[in-house]
Amino acid sequence: MAHHIPDGDFVDYMTGRSLWLRRVAYLLCQDWHQADDLAQTAMTKLYAQWPRARAFDHLDAYLRTILVNTYLSETRKPWWRRLASHEEVGADLPAATVDLDTSLELRDALAALPPRQRATIVLRYYCDLSVQQTAEELGCSQGTVKSNTSRGLVALRLRLESQNEVTA
Repeated sequence: MAHHIPDGDFVDYMTGRSLWLRRVAYLLCQDWHQADDLAQTAMTKLYAQWPRARAFDHLDAYLRTILVNTYLSETRKPWWRRLASHEEVGADLPAATVDLDTSLELRDALAALPPRQRATIVLRYYCDLSVQQTAEELGCSQGTVKSNTSRGLVALRLRLESQNEVTA
């Protein structure tokens, strides 16, 4: 006897996207536990909108927007800043992950960026969105995306150069 799974198309969709969603969440918040929470919250919000959202042409973009907005909303809460300031970046990596020094340095540098710059850099370079798409995701102007990208890249470059000078 075949069992019908309610919202089976949602389960199928999320099965294919959960790892990607978790990785983007980690790049945003730099903590695997918080990334899991962010991804779960984004999935829950998508599920609440599923009857309408399942018809969207760009469902991945819609889910990514939910995730980024959830992250930015969470970073405005006082408990998030307290938690983030007491966490050691990289201390929470899963045991199966093998990272090179360069990857860890880049993660540290990314973690040092303010939340909106970090979100802009992740959307532009990890998610490979255009300036216009990033502006739409973040609900800001293209000029803001360009300035956040520029400032974020300068900050990343400076931090990575200073880390290299320390290790040289």
